[in-house]
Amino acid sequence: MAILPITADTSFRDIAVYLEWWILFGIIIICNSKSPKDSALKCFVFFLISQPLIYLIQVPFSSMGFGLFKYYRYWFIWTLACLPMGFIGYYIKKKNIISMIILLPMLLLLAYIGFGYFISMISNFPHHLLSFIACFFIIIMVVLNLFDKTKYKIILLSIVAICSIVFIVLKGGIIDSEYETYKKLEDYGINLVGKIKVSSYSGTKKGNVEIINSTDEIHSIKINGRKNGKYSFTVTDEAQNEYSFKYYYDKDTESVILNKK
Repeated sequence: MAILPITADTSFRDIAVYLEWWILFGIIIICNSKSPKDSALKCFVFFLISQPLIYLIQVPFSSMGFGLFKYYRYWFIWTLACLPMGFIGYYIKKKNIISMIILLPMLLLLAYIGFGYFISMISNFPHHLLSFIACFFIIIMVVLNLFDKTKYKIILLSIVAICSIVFIVLKGGIIDSEYETYKKLEDYGINLVGKIKVSSYSGTKKGNVEIINSTDEIHSIKINGRKNGKYSFTVTDEAQNEYSFKYYYDKDTESVILNKK
């Protein structure tokens, strides 16, 4: 998913970047383990092998090359956390109140990730729509399949629903003021040569421009900013051609306007 051009800027690429599906994989491993120790070791080894492989496979296809591994530090921390989490997580198989307490943080994390996707989705629909749906689908399916007693299912789903409402309230200001969008630079009538880099970034409010794809055919970027901010940046390709852009959020069209200067 991380190397196929067709998945760029879609929910299918999210599995290589975010946690939701990996939480599900961890729960599946835990539920098929024979002991707390077995659960901890299997979760640890699974992440220890899978995450470096994801980056290694991308290396030949990415403009960053082995520089991609700078993002692995984040996953390595989660990999180390698999040992205590896998050990404790084993007890969700008991299907009792303790199981609910152990599982609840992961369900709330999934809900929080889901609303992060929601924020991205409303600023650049339908990007991340499937990921948004997947987060809550995973929550529901895990609860319904893991617990036998109806009261446990109702309690867990009710807590997640209440906390989701809290997330909406707390993130209301963020939804109104922040955005994230993706742009393909070829759509602005420029011919880029080879890999690109972003330089001379400036803005009146906190924002960021990140290169998502940089190949001979596709050059796309992710833009973060605040709706009342104005920003500019310069793109330089391998032939030292420079292209300057400015962008801002248009309230009428509810989209990010990117203009070549």
